[in-house]
Amino acid sequence: MGLLPDELLALYRQMVLIRRLEEKATKLYTAGQIGGFLHLYIGEEAIAVGACKAIHPDDHLFTAYRDHGWAIARGLDPGRILAELLGKVTGVSGGKGGSMHMASAEHHYWGGHAIVGGHLPLATGVGLAIQYREEGRAVLCVLGEGTNNIGYFHESLNLAALWKLPVVFLVENNQYGMGTQVGRASAVSDIFAKGCSYDISSAAIDGQDVLGVHAGVHDALKHARRHGPYLLEAKTYRYSGHSMGDPERYRSKSEIEEWRAHDPIARFGEHLKAKDVADDAQLEGIWQAVDVDMEDAVRFAQESPEPDDAALCEHVYVNPIPHR
Repeated sequence: MGLLPDELLALYRQMVLIRRLEEKATKLYTAGQIGGFLHLYIGEEAIAVGACKAIHPDDHLFTAYRDHGWAIARGLDPGRILAELLGKVTGVSGGKGGSMHMASAEHHYWGGHAIVGGHLPLATGVGLAIQYREEGRAVLCVLGEGTNNIGYFHESLNLAALWKLPVVFLVENNQYGMGTQVGRASAVSDIFAKGCSYDISSAAIDGQDVLGVHAGVHDALKHARRHGPYLLEAKTYRYSGHSMGDPERYRSKSEIEEWRAHDPIARFGEHLKAKDVADDAQLEGIWQAVDVDMEDAVRFAQESPEPDDAALCEHVYVNPIPHR
């Protein structure tokens, strides 16, 4: 499972790309070019990048609404992601989904779900379909720690365990459900420990360590394919608020700076240098190359057309299957 130097550098580039796209999105939102909600992934990049390196191309990926980073890590085009944020017709969802509703059938990415926990039963259902068809695939279902006290969570884990479905439930524990610290909302603050309620194997991993995430998700998916569901908790932190409209009165600046001292990109960069995979000049070159690519992506998004009025009537109903 060891990764080659080129693969390691590709992981680093993906993390940088996510960081830069989110920073661009912040500026575009502030300038009024992005409407609706915007939930940033800055600080959590190691989870999406490490996990997506571990899943197979034909595995299914479900995420909640903090989904831009996952879309990039899964291989979606940054220009089309930004176009979706700007509501353009070239966006990954045709400009109709915006920040919280990104998906790509080509990538088996059934991403952004705005209803908290609403995607867990869907992921469990796809796991049932995989089992029924004997496909040998798996599902990675990503959720925030704020989801673990609602009915969808318990119903999905219960059925997945009962039927031994190939689903990995990956909890991104960024310490706060909106503005509420996890310990103030959950009687059991170690989310992975809840797996024992349904006899599901579980573990906690360091969400700031991209290689640790890769190894943890790899092992969890291997278990899920053979034995059934797995509950994995990645400890992480978001540098920005819950969304762009969050005044962040519930945490201190010193707390944020303490987590920034363990920044996942900087940490991985130090690892690459220590292993002689790259030096400072090479890493700086990656940042510069990503900056150029990001300018191209922003230009593509801004110059793309908006959907015409007729698009309002498209994709409203599913065409019925004719009776035979």
